[in-house]
Amino acid sequence: MAKQGSKGVCAFCHAELTKVGMTRHLEACEQRVVADTKAGKRASARPVRKFHLLVEGRDLPEYWMHLDVAATTTLTTLDRFLRATWLECCGHLSAFEIGGVRYSIDAGMDEEWGMEEKSMRVRLESVLHPGQSCTYEYDYGTTTELKLKVIGVQDTETKGQAIRILARNTPPLRVCDVCAQPASEVCSQCIFENKGWLCDEHAESHECGEDMLLPVVNSPRVGMCAYAG
Repeated sequence: MAKQGSKGVCAFCHAELTKVGMTRHLEACEQRVVADTKAGKRASARPVRKFHLLVEGRDLPEYWMHLDVAATTTLTTLDRFLRATWLECCGHLSAFEIGGVRYSIDAGMDEEWGMEEKSMRVRLESVLHPGQSCTYEYDYGTTTELKLKVIGVQDTETKGQAIRILARNTPPLRVCDVCAQPASEVCSQCIFENKGWLCDEHAESHECGEDMLLPVVNSPRVGMCAYAG
């Protein structure tokens, strides 16, 4: 798949900006401040440290999310969130790699990689710090890889969900290989040759057959394995 730039929408004021522009915007978004202030007034809670994470597809950076994550959140919880939001199809294995250490959902000795894996049951504040980057992979066969970066840390007095989406990319435009109309299906075999995007009409006559087709979804796992969004 050809890489392409993308824009995304702020979850608070609905401004549409580029990925880099969104990073700057979220630091000063007035509607975000208002929302956090209201949440703080409703909740009598001690200050909570939160990480601002940018998550994006390693090979498909046009898919991205800005997240607000409590520092006490475990990698296990973040893994579940990424699966539910972007990745889960067949219950595959997954792992984070942070500072040369792998944290796996199925911790143990990974013979293939020749390194010992640690459990994901560790808090983000124990393994991450501002400015740090790490990687994540889902499915060791048809692998989807992500990059994560800690944009910043903030102490707030808000409670609520452990992970919150601050902004997310708008769906990239994918066009049919045959007629250049918007694509609705993608061939899970042809995609590895950077092709296979099809509109409804041309999907019916695709040579690989309907069994190989998957819906076009807003995720870096589009066209992989059995992922249907």
